[in-house]
Amino acid sequence: MGILVAMSGGVDSSVAAALLVREHGPEHVVGVTLKLWGGESDSGCCSVADVDDARRVAQQLGIAHHVFNFADDFDARVVTPYLEGHAQGRTPNPCIECNRHIKFSRLLVRARQLGFDLVATGHHARRTTTVGGIHQLRRGADDAKDQSYVLAMLGQDQLGRCVFPVGELTKAEVRSIAAEARLRTAAKPDSQDVCFIRSSEGRDGFLASRIDLHAGRMVAHGSGDDLGPIAGVETVTVGQRRGMGHGLDGRRRYVTTVDVPGRRVVVGTPEDVLTEEVVVGEVTWVSGVPGPGDPDGLRCHAQCSAHGDPLPCQLQLDGWDGTTLAVRFDRPQRRVAPGQTIAFYDRREPDVVVGSGIVR
Repeated sequence: MGILVAMSGGVDSSVAAALLVREHGPEHVVGVTLKLWGGESDSGCCSVADVDDARRVAQQLGIAHHVFNFADDFDARVVTPYLEGHAQGRTPNPCIECNRHIKFSRLLVRARQLGFDLVATGHHARRTTTVGGIHQLRRGADDAKDQSYVLAMLGQDQLGRCVFPVGELTKAEVRSIAAEARLRTAAKPDSQDVCFIRSSEGRDGFLASRIDLHAGRMVAHGSGDDLGPIAGVETVTVGQRRGMGHGLDGRRRYVTTVDVPGRRVVVGTPEDVLTEEVVVGEVTWVSGVPGPGDPDGLRCHAQCSAHGDPLPCQLQLDGWDGTTLAVRFDRPQRRVAPGQTIAFYDRREPDVVVGSGIVR
């Protein structure tokens, strides 16, 4: 049994490696850190300090450690689509696309080429297998740290070759194990930011340095009244309220539409931003396309952000052509920005991921 464990330099992946060493022995575990971003970084898992932390933890555990340079793939499959998405008025999720194209694609291929049986990560998620041999992706034991949402695009092939050693643990338990083992990452804060965006520049600064931003106008939903200037239409997100001001009634305004070609950002009331249905594409299923279920559609729960509330909904599978899918909420919800992912969870087993799609 050979296990390649992805070590980001954080406490979760450090403990994942420690648990695997405890279970299988150091001779069966190898650590790897992915060099993904060639530019400057002071956050996420791409800084020089993070690579050094991962290497030193591997030394503490007595396992080999390597660095794989996937920077070209990361730029092509994650950073460039992120920039192109914003240039077109979409809001991609780079962490999900990194998981889709790099950690659970390119890394799995490299692991297979090198003869490893499994790849392990420090994600707070669980993988279980039914008596029929179907792999299931489930929420992590710690609800506050659950990361199943960012893994919702995984299928049977990936899940069959992955393990998530900290998925059954709470964050407090992870830190306790790290402290007991005297790992240098035991008290390291969690990363909260996109790894390729420096905290000093923020998202808007990153976009401004790499794509053309266009000034535009903010207009009222419905009436079309001009409400003032917008510095960069490409930096605005559907559903956003920051920077949109207040209406005459004193209530906050929300973005309902981003029209990059027309240089317009449409804003409205909290009621205007609600919708009963969204359409998703690039749909993936964890264990194959589910049956259509009842005539009204497949009942499930939709999660629209990493830590969003599960929302009861129906997936309209009847007549589905394999490309786009309608998600109908039981109650109107705030609009989800195009480019964002919606994860679907089983109605009867709410911790089981059914699949995912990207909002059109």
